[in-house]
Amino acid sequence: MAEQGNPSLRRLKIRTFRTIDQPHVSRLYSDGLLEGQLPPNDTAADIDNIFDGYLSDPSGHFWVAELDGQVIGMIGVANESEHLAEIRRLRVDKDWQASPIAERLIETALAHCREHGYLKVVFDTRFERTAALHQFDRFGFQYTRTKSVQNKELLEFYLDLYRQTKDEQD
Repeated sequence: MAEQGNPSLRRLKIRTFRTIDQPHVSRLYSDGLLEGQLPPNDTAADIDNIFDGYLSDPSGHFWVAELDGQVIGMIGVANESEHLAEIRRLRVDKDWQASPIAERLIETALAHCREHGYLKVVFDTRFERTAALHQFDRFGFQYTRTKSVQNKELLEFYLDLYRQTKDEQD
């Protein structure tokens, strides 16, 4: 298990997805399926075609977390409407889940959302651990609701970027 103080994390790079990353992104996606984080009817159309799903629209994006040449995390931002973005596909390799990699990925995605003028960001997860919920709260995400999808609890969150920007100006 990786520790937060791990010096190797200084070599962590969050960078834009490249075609050569596809097998690694597919593996992270499949690992999520195996851990029950995704419903079996998730088609993964966006995972199979990252460019069309995320990179063809400048207001969307997809990043990977790379450490020593290995892709160990991923996150995407998709445009839902003019001022609404959705954070999707946040995954971190199971050996690195106790590290701050997810935090770095979320920071990167939120910076992108601010730069592209989004006012609100939505995010859902199947995380059931208190630590994960604390992390979302730390970024200012508000819990919206829990819904059951194929006997799994799906937690929905939103972040009001407009309010954060306004509060920072006051």
